[in-house]
Order: sequence, then structure tokens, then C-alpha cells
Amino acid sequence: MFKGNNKSWILFFAAVFIICIGAFLLLSNGSIGTVAIIRVDGEVYKKIDLDTVTVAYDIEIKNEYGYNKIHVDKGSICVAESDCQDQICVKQGEITDDGVPIICMPHRVTIEIEGDKIDA
Repeated sequence: MFKGNNKSWILFFAAVFIICIGAFLLLSNGSIGTVAIIRVDGEVYKKIDLDTVTVAYDIEIKNEYGYNKIHVDKGSICVAESDCQDQICVKQGEITDDGVPIICMPHRVTIEIEGDKIDA
């Protein structure tokens, strides 16, 4: 293909490198978590696109197992209050990406962030 011309090889590998970086950026852009999904007893309770939140607000969940107050802010969500005994869900703090979900086992409430946006 390229015989003995170092400049041609350098240009070829630079072009391949740029194409690979561009493909990586395009593919990794869709995996950013922005939608928080709140489930109660395994059923979807609410989906929230955290990127569209302009004013912070709270969601109160009261069920036969107990009470949770969930605080929603732009880009993050957390359990602000709970009447469960261990308070692990409150101590976990806010989550901002699709890493570790918040789970309140006694009240059967889970909050996780997924990368898909909500269809309007």
C-alpha cells in the first residue's frame, strides 16, 4: 500500500486514530444516565429526566411498609427522609449516574438511573 514513504504512513495512522476517537465519542455519548426510575414494590412509580429539572422538588411515598421523601434536583436524586430503622437509603446520599442504585429494603423502594431519555 505505502512503500517507503513515512509521511504517508503517519497521515494514514493519524486519520485512523481520528476516526476511532470520533466513533468512541459518538457511541459513548448515549450511555450517560439521565432518567431516574423510582420503583415501589417492583412496579415503576415514576420516571424523571434529571436533565430537565429546573427547580428542586420532593416526592413523598407512603405505602403499607412506610414513608420515604425523595429529593429531586437537576442531575441528581436522593432519599431525604425515611422512617425505616436502618436509614441506609438516606445515608447513601444523592446519585447522579447509573452506578449504584438507592434501595430502601424495608419499604420496597428503589431508585436507579438509566441512560435512556424519556420520550415526550
